[in-house]
Amino acid sequence: MTGSLAAVTARAAYAALNQWPPGGRETWARTNHRGEPVTLLEGPAAAAAAASATLIVPGLPGRSRAALMLAGVGAAAFGALDDLKGSGDRRGFRGHLGALAHGEVTSGAVKIAGIGATGLTAGALIGGRGAGRSAIGTAADIVINTGLIAGGANLLNLFDLRPGRALKVAVAAGTALGVSSAAGRLAAAAPVGAAVAMLPEDLGERAMLGDSGANALGGVLGAAAATALPRPARVTVLAVIVGLTAASEVVSFTRVIERTPPLRWLDMLGRRPAADARQPAASGPAEAAGEPAASGPGGPTDVADADHVSGADTAPEAGRPGRTGRTGNPGPGASSASAPTSAATSPQ
Repeated sequence: MTGSLAAVTARAAYAALNQWPPGGRETWARTNHRGEPVTLLEGPAAAAAAASATLIVPGLPGRSRAALMLAGVGAAAFGALDDLKGSGDRRGFRGHLGALAHGEVTSGAVKIAGIGATGLTAGALIGGRGAGRSAIGTAADIVINTGLIAGGANLLNLFDLRPGRALKVAVAAGTALGVSSAAGRLAAAAPVGAAVAMLPEDLGERAMLGDSGANALGGVLGAAAATALPRPARVTVLAVIVGLTAASEVVSFTRVIERTPPLRWLDMLGRRPAADARQPAASGPAEAAGEPAASGPGGPTDVADADHVSGADTAPEAGRPGRTGRTGNPGPGASSASAPTSAATSPQ
């Protein structure tokens, strides 16, 4: 019931946002490397659905439902800030924290701090579990919960490099939580429902999650893990999140996926072929919106994706636009040879 409600809410929110886009259609518009328009409105729609549906989940404590909602809303808000205001000049933890060390406060640095604070607050709401827990044990649980929420928000964003990839990862992670326990099924139902509802738009390259959507779904899934799993399992999941995040500093997820046949098959499932194009690259009108395809003032910026710090994932590929300006030329952060393709630093 919760998953179905989240899916219906996501589709309704997406339709409403397309009808009445906050700040105007161009604020959310981007152009991919095919010269085709995509919109960032998928992200707020998915975030709103995942966060709101968690409030009516039966069988979960009120504090847990509040934590799930807060994780989604907070991550979505700071992700949207980076989507719309990020310049792309600084990338990854090293880039943003390095800029901060020199007195420059980037939108990415604000997002790091904001999602961290959101994770801490939501993690404290979930708190420790178990009879007779000590103050030290409760504090340890809150630290673990915080890492799961903030780390989950960041990690899912790192997978948003190709159409549908982050949503597939979200569905897989939510399914794994659902298999773990009844509480896992309840807590993960809303983000999974929202992700499934948005898959057609993402795979069809009409829309993208951006930071707002990827951070929100990842944050809610992290909160779901904090809510449903015992401490040993939570520590294991947190170790996986930390390990993958650290690996992203030196390894391209896309290259690993492309070199692993089963992962490549899953990654390509439902995607358009590289040569498939709906319209010539020079054409500007958006099919659905009827307005010029344009990039917003900034564009999504990553929290920590060294695939872009190192340039490992900078070659355009089917369905992922490079960062573009309003003229369609590569904007800040794009190399002279190719434009970055991550939804973490640029639209799909």
